[in-house]
Amino acid sequence: MKNLFDHAATTEDITVRVTVNFLPEQSDPAAGKWFWIYHIRIENASRERVQLMTRHWRITDAQGLVRHVDGEGVVGEQPVLTPGRSHDYVSGCPLTTPFGSMEGFYTFHREDSSPIEVRIPFFPLAAPATAH
Repeated sequence: MKNLFDHAATTEDITVRVTVNFLPEQSDPAAGKWFWIYHIRIENASRERVQLMTRHWRITDAQGLVRHVDGEGVVGEQPVLTPGRSHDYVSGCPLTTPFGSMEGFYTFHREDSSPIEVRIPFFPLAAPATAH
């Protein structure tokens, strides 16, 4: 199953795995619109229960424009991960350029409410070349 994910980062026994796919049916290059979908799996290999509270994304396009996105939880959830459990979700990212990248971090709370900042690995967003 780990082979399905191209990118991974581990912070304090919490691993974030990512795979990304370009969606041509949601993109319109003539209008300057490219769209990717990404699947994230968060695995808790620690010995304690943790809850994902917030997310921070750094999204960079091909022109170097950086957008920061902060919010509570992921796709409307603040999942609790007990030891040995994982959480999967899928989301998307539009860009106005055919290339870019994403990276960031999640803030989790331990059972004693202390925070853990868990790194989301850097991953590229790249549309396939198109013939003209």
